[in-house]
Amino acid sequence: MTDLGLTEVVAVSATVSATRSRNAKVAAFAELFAAAGPADARLAAAYLAGHLPQGRIGVGWRSLAELPPAAATASWTLVEVDARISEIAAIHGAASTARRAAALTRLLERATAAEQEFLRRLMLGEMRQGAGDSLIAQGIAAAYAIDPALVQRAWMLAGDLPAVAAVAAAEGTAGLARIGLEVGRGLAPMLAGSAPDVAAAYATLDGAAASVETKIDGIRIQAHKGDFGVRLFTRSLADITDRLPEIADLVADLEAPEVVLDGEVIALRPDGRPEAFQVTGSRTAAGADPLTESARTPLTAYFFDVLALAGRTLIDEPLSVRRGALVDTVAPAQLIPHVITADVAEASAFAADAVAAGHEGVVIKRLDAVWAVGRRGGDWIKVKPRHTLDLVVLAVEWGSGRRQGLLSNIHLGARDPETGGFVMLGKTFKGMTDQMLAWQTERFTELAVARDQYTVTVRPEQVVEIAFDGLQRSTRYPGGLALRFARVLRYRDDKTADQADTIQTVRALADFTD
Repeated sequence: MTDLGLTEVVAVSATVSATRSRNAKVAAFAELFAAAGPADARLAAAYLAGHLPQGRIGVGWRSLAELPPAAATASWTLVEVDARISEIAAIHGAASTARRAAALTRLLERATAAEQEFLRRLMLGEMRQGAGDSLIAQGIAAAYAIDPALVQRAWMLAGDLPAVAAVAAAEGTAGLARIGLEVGRGLAPMLAGSAPDVAAAYATLDGAAASVETKIDGIRIQAHKGDFGVRLFTRSLADITDRLPEIADLVADLEAPEVVLDGEVIALRPDGRPEAFQVTGSRTAAGADPLTESARTPLTAYFFDVLALAGRTLIDEPLSVRRGALVDTVAPAQLIPHVITADVAEASAFAADAVAAGHEGVVIKRLDAVWAVGRRGGDWIKVKPRHTLDLVVLAVEWGSGRRQGLLSNIHLGARDPETGGFVMLGKTFKGMTDQMLAWQTERFTELAVARDQYTVTVRPEQVVEIAFDGLQRSTRYPGGLALRFARVLRYRDDKTADQADTIQTVRALADFTD
């Protein structure tokens, strides 16, 4: 078995980007993994999922704005590329910017044009190819003739799909079967589907009762307690124990000697209403200093699940059993507010109260559901009110992967009546159909006033209706606000730019007053 070349991964990424067939995507992944040894399988899974094993390496957009001349032929192996990226990540200290740039140039000048573009997107976190981790997991299963359910379970328990790919390549079914829940090692989170309202969510339950839980706009955490002490993980499984000392102390004080809890932490105002998301986020962000004034903002923990308790793994138990164990483990004040009911009216009233209290909405959970990870399904269903704004497109970025050659990511601005201009609030490429992409490529080409390799600046004329989940403070944008999870609903040809929503309207929605 020969070492995989970077060019082979790039080719698979291009193939996946070019097809809409899930089966074809899985087949392309499977063919690649079947030719890979453990080290290559780990790297291929990471790169195709859009992740660098090294995390952030100090390379941003400016570093990649101009690429060196490309190599005529491919020569990089995956292992070699990983070693060079590790070297770049390790560069710190005096003249680090120049040394990092030189090392980056050495990496890129030996790459073909296709490899350069792949590496650029990988380093910038823009690996949009129309296939996520779940399809890669299916490809791993097909490559090594392993039950897809076993791959999914191993991924959940290990919390690391590239590591699962390496074990699958090395040991197959037997190796994955040995992966179990390990207290102190983060598990991949269970995700929720969505419904437009409570009634629609209950329509999937066939009359059964469900747990209706407040959806808090905080930071999801997974709390592990064992002989090692306490470890707190984020949704992405980053260890943030040292940033949340009061939460770590709370978990340490639990009577259970060993436990794994799932929940949220949030900063609350004195009246019990939630603070702006950034107040919570400032406590958990990378590089947060627990001694700063913002870090002294107290956080409250709410737990909604228990995955292991006193040596017993609970992920295969139904939620009704896990909920009983949770009630016996944490104090009532740390339980997520919830109601268990089969009555749609009662559930709707609970959801309305949650929103009135300043929270996002509710999550409706089947009582017979076991713990699962991967694609969002119907065992957990979130219901959140939808906020919309009519905003103006200020610029648009060229797409990549399946959107190569199309104008995709739009820059959004609110009207400022005081200056006659527009205030940028963020970007989005979410919610766009193929028809919409084709239309906007033609439309924004007509409106273009300036362009560079990646972005087309346009006349601020086109209005677009945007749905979003909330607003957050931002130092990146001049208005001090940014949209959270923005997505396109439709273009508003019935409105002109001077009829778009104003920055004053946006600020009123933000409700950041104390």
